[in-house]
Amino acid sequence: MLGSLNSSSSRDQEEEDPSSSDLHVHQIPQASHISPATHMRQLLINCAEHISQSDFAAAHRLLTILSSSSSPYGDSTERLLHQFVKALSLRLSRHQGPSSSSSELMMSIDANPINSTSGATTSSRYDTIDYYSSLQSCYLSLNQITPFIRFCHLTANQAILEAIEVGQQAIHILDFDIMHGVQWPPLMQALAERSNNSLHPPPMLRITGTGNDLNILNRTGDRLLKFAQSLGLRFQFHPLLVLNDDPSSVALYLPSALAILPDEALAVNCVLYLHRLLKYDSRDLRLFLHKIKALNPRVVTIAEREASHNHPLFLQRFVEALDHYTSIFDSLEATLPPNSRERLAVEQIWFGREIMDIVAAEGENRSERHERFESWELMLRSSGFSNVPLSPYALSQAKLLLRLHYPSEGYQLQILNHSFFLGWQNRTLFSVSSWH
Repeated sequence: MLGSLNSSSSRDQEEEDPSSSDLHVHQIPQASHISPATHMRQLLINCAEHISQSDFAAAHRLLTILSSSSSPYGDSTERLLHQFVKALSLRLSRHQGPSSSSSELMMSIDANPINSTSGATTSSRYDTIDYYSSLQSCYLSLNQITPFIRFCHLTANQAILEAIEVGQQAIHILDFDIMHGVQWPPLMQALAERSNNSLHPPPMLRITGTGNDLNILNRTGDRLLKFAQSLGLRFQFHPLLVLNDDPSSVALYLPSALAILPDEALAVNCVLYLHRLLKYDSRDLRLFLHKIKALNPRVVTIAEREASHNHPLFLQRFVEALDHYTSIFDSLEATLPPNSRERLAVEQIWFGREIMDIVAAEGENRSERHERFESWELMLRSSGFSNVPLSPYALSQAKLLLRLHYPSEGYQLQILNHSFFLGWQNRTLFSVSSWH
């Protein structure tokens, strides 16, 4: 698998220039001591190098070779190769403009439609209704078939529970990009269970959820309300429509939009959200964090990818993305059956969208600007926040999640700087931290 390699592996083979014009399209020469996965990884990096150097003819030849060895239905190496070839081809076509060679290459890559679990078909066009419907369906599948989202939600919920003492009469959660709200039913249940006596009745829970689709927000609120009623929990949901993720505009209307009550304990939840704000001026992001700090929340929970996908140089960003998604695809290969339709949809639609964003887009068109924990730690501390250590009980809960639902030995849980890190094999992939 590509996941067993590190960034230095591209230096292990220099016997032949793989972009040489005398290579046959369907033949990939390689040294006998180098595995096919290692060779494919090197060819991808060489192709990215050619694009970064504006050697588009050599890049096109390599992409034609790589395309013949990729498949959305093969092993993890072939499936990952398929996604990166698509992204590189789109980047190449944007550099070259409309040309017959680039158009033919894109058509050959997209020859097989991608079917999601809902039966929707997607293509490289991002503005179709079917695509966004499939994306929403894939998020729910991602939450079920991988531990990544559930790990983030579980750990953040435990941090919120521990920051708000038993007996608190009212709790207000500000959840940035709430989507389907799948994080909150377990928290509701925990609140009801720990307050099931007359001395400490369950608190009033208010959730303000942000999003860019009012219909989705309202449906999310309706589902959460029904679940709260089944628990006998007093609950209110407030949708907060955010059409632009510009942190300066969000910060301006936060205090008035929240209308925090005097007796409420506020928790702010930023799960896989903050990286999207990095495409704007860093000063605006700091303003956003200062506004959050001014709300005086009991706790701010943050979950992010452990990857450097915000690098301004394309080649460095590409290699980082290749290593990150190699580990993710390898983890899916090890934990799901070969014919899993859910995995196929998640890889091609959800992770495929991310790879396309990181590799093919530039400037303000890039949203997936993941940074490592060290960058977030520096920014949060400079904005006045202090790291709150996650508890041993939170650690035991995370371990239980992995043991019961994702029993592969490849998943690794680490504690560093009072924060939790979930990874595959020797590469960390997600971090969760708590701040005050």
